[in-house]
Amino acid sequence: MFYINLYLLTVPLFFLIDMLWLGVVARDFYRGNLSHLLADQVDWVAAIIFYLIYIAGILLFAVVPGLAADSLRKTAVAAAGFGFFTYATYELTNRATLPDWPINIVFVDILWGITLCTLVGIAAHFIGKKLMAAGRN
Repeated sequence: MFYINLYLLTVPLFFLIDMLWLGVVARDFYRGNLSHLLADQVDWVAAIIFYLIYIAGILLFAVVPGLAADSLRKTAVAAAGFGFFTYATYELTNRATLPDWPINIVFVDILWGITLCTLVGIAAHFIGKKLMAAGRN
């Protein structure tokens, strides 16, 4: 039950942070650089499935090991690494295969992936600590 609760509490946090970035902070940046490649409509089913899997990855590869080691630092470093490798894979694959994929998008998105995963990982670590403490009472 601990992992389900951790996941369910992390999902809205991830969505809030990423939607703030995509919908407010960097919206014009992406439109200005990718308008020639963007679909008219988002496939929300695919997007939501991706997000649900991705959040599980942050928990599995960063938060759970960090909690097991009782180390916020381990969580943060692993979450940053997860963000780097996953976003770099996506961005560099796009750069290699899609015509006119802007190099500035590659760099900004990789930095965003590191930031997003680190923020979510740290927050989920604290959520996990609270859940663990509540479970002991």
